Amino acid sequence: MQTLFSGILAFEYQQAIMIVIGLVLIYLAIAKKYEPALLLPIGFGTILTNIPLSAAVGEHGPLKILFDAGITTELFPLLIFIGIGAMIDFTPLLKNPSMLLFGAAAQLGIFVTLIAATLLGFDLKQAGAIGIIGAADGPTSIYVANRFARELLPAISVAAYSYMALVPIIQPPVIRLLTTREERKIHMDYNSGDVPKVVKVIFPIAITLIAGILVPASVALIGFLMFGNLIRECGVLEGLSKTAQNELVNIVTIFLGISIASTMKGANFLRPETLLIFCLGLVAFVFDTAGGVLFAKLLNLFRKQKINPMVGACGISAFPMSARVVHNMGQKEDPFNFLLMPAVSINVGGQIGSVIAGGLILALLG
Repeated sequence: MQTLFSGILAFEYQQAIMIVIGLVLIYLAIAKKYEPALLLPIGFGTILTNIPLSAAVGEHGPLKILFDAGITTELFPLLIFIGIGAMIDFTPLLKNPSMLLFGAAAQLGIFVTLIAATLLGFDLKQAGAIGIIGAADGPTSIYVANRFARELLPAISVAAYSYMALVPIIQPPVIRLLTTREERKIHMDYNSGDVPKVVKVIFPIAITLIAGILVPASVALIGFLMFGNLIRECGVLEGLSKTAQNELVNIVTIFLGISIASTMKGANFLRPETLLIFCLGLVAFVFDTAGGVLFAKLLNLFRKQKINPMVGACGISAFPMSARVVHNMGQKEDPFNFLLMPAVSINVGGQIGSVIAGGLILALLG
């Protein structure tokens, strides 16, 4: 009889709270469609982890085995990068390579947040892991957090993906605050010509070599991303490209989400640090957006052909959500203002910028 009711007798209030949090994440994934591919597995995994005496966790539990196999080894985030690389078409960026600069400018929030986190009492490596939330790149956040602050991994991963889903809510007020209506109505030209296939094939190889030589700590991150893009662009691996974009990403995302949840135990998650991490993550996103917009305004001081400052906000890695947000804002100001392609070119540059920023953090703090 005691064995039958052992789960009830072992129930603690922290577990009840975490189960409610898991249900909230499931609700946000299903009802609000906030990053459902990851928040739903994390939410359900949180429930599995916090059921008293759960057989899903522990030394021989399946969630612990998945965590050790995919997160501890850093394999799951890297496999997802292959799929992301296969999804991204760098053609808009190759037509205007200077837009890659915005991918660097929009990483401002990472370093601002790193400083803020240090001032709030986190050690330097923890602060670096928290700052990477500003990369707006879930796999990079998980990769760096696993390396530097595994105890903060649950909060950092949930914050990263939650704020990525909230880009349409976070970015518009920041953009409007930093721009005038006249600036938001600026039209931008776009070269509609195609890029030679040889350039598309050389690009991922060249980026890997350049980034790897300059920032060796980024080789795994940028290398797997660019390998996925090479599969896409080489033209002889169409089947593998489709598999990387669909089956690989879907399967690994399930394992990634549910294994991260194995660390979301009440005692570990329900701490003041968790609230601080969520606040700092918001700071990172705000300053990333501001960095890109202000960089565009700075360039406009020296350019005859002006850049619409809103597109600078797309330098974060939330692809293609940020590009759509900026395009829609431009349409509201002027129905004949089509900013989608310039915004996309900066957005894909932001993906590269976020990965290199992750490598920089690993190099500087490792």
